[in-house]
Amino acid sequence: MGCSVTDQERVLFLLRELCNQFGPKFERNTNMSLSRFELLHQLFETDEMTQSTLQKSVNIDNAAVTRHLKQLESQGMVARRRNPSDQRETFVSLTKEGREQLQSCSTEKRCFVEQMLQGFSSEELHAFTAMLMRIQSNISKY
Repeated sequence: MGCSVTDQERVLFLLRELCNQFGPKFERNTNMSLSRFELLHQLFETDEMTQSTLQKSVNIDNAAVTRHLKQLESQGMVARRRNPSDQRETFVSLTKEGREQLQSCSTEKRCFVEQMLQGFSSEELHAFTAMLMRIQSNISKY
């Protein structure tokens, strides 16, 4: 006798498959990883923030944020500086080059999202967003 998959299990498998596909396709379309895009976007929203605040706002582990920021700094997209009153703290800001790159990438991101959600009505998107937020809330309680 075969093993049947419940609708709930199917949701789990579909979400996993979407996660596996999403990152590489986003990067191929925008020439930037979603993590780096999110870091730059957070910095775009503020003039400057500490690296630890940035790490918490994007919910990426500290080592990965440090790695991303070092690479973005070497590309001239972010600037980092030590807090003069507390050398353990690092401030991060977006450079002019980083702003330009993010704005260029934003157009590609918008096209990617429109293609990904093609055919969904406003009502469906609203309901889908609410469902994803409930899943996120449920997982955070687990």
